[in-house]
Amino acid sequence: MAADKAILEQDDALYDEAAEVVRLASAAGLTVGCAESCTGGLVSACLTSAPGSSAAVRGGVVSYAIPVKHDVLGVPYDGLLDVPQLGAVSSECAAAMAMGARKVLSCDACVSVTGIAGPGGGEPGKPVGTVWFGIDTAPSSRTVMHLLEGDRADVRRQACHVALGLLREALMELSAK
Repeated sequence: MAADKAILEQDDALYDEAAEVVRLASAAGLTVGCAESCTGGLVSACLTSAPGSSAAVRGGVVSYAIPVKHDVLGVPYDGLLDVPQLGAVSSECAAAMAMGARKVLSCDACVSVTGIAGPGGGEPGKPVGTVWFGIDTAPSSRTVMHLLEGDRADVRRQACHVALGLLREALMELSAK
């Protein structure tokens, strides 16, 4: 509990980034959402900490467990979640989470976060700190992987920064059209 409190209360940059996402979305009349696994709702918490967030944030889905990824977000078991080389920590899963959450939340831009925050859980080819992100909008979808360093709180905090940055970029792209 103390580590999560520190993530939200002792990182002014996270608050500033979330406020910027809310400002951009509100100014453009756009909405955002999140699908989170290893961050456990922290991205949504950052977004909703910004004043005016109710105008821009549709919601978030914490899909920590595999069945929630499948049942709520529509991430397929066959050929993805049941394949060890892919699984929940993969580009394919991040893309499916973002797309599924954008549909469920009916938002314009949705970010997903899925990875291994540690301290355990690493495996060959997917060490602790491996985090995949998806960003989905009506015109486009993409994923990116970051290998984040530090302890569990560090990985989760850095993942929030990346997720907010992806939302900001997506909103700027949507606003430019």
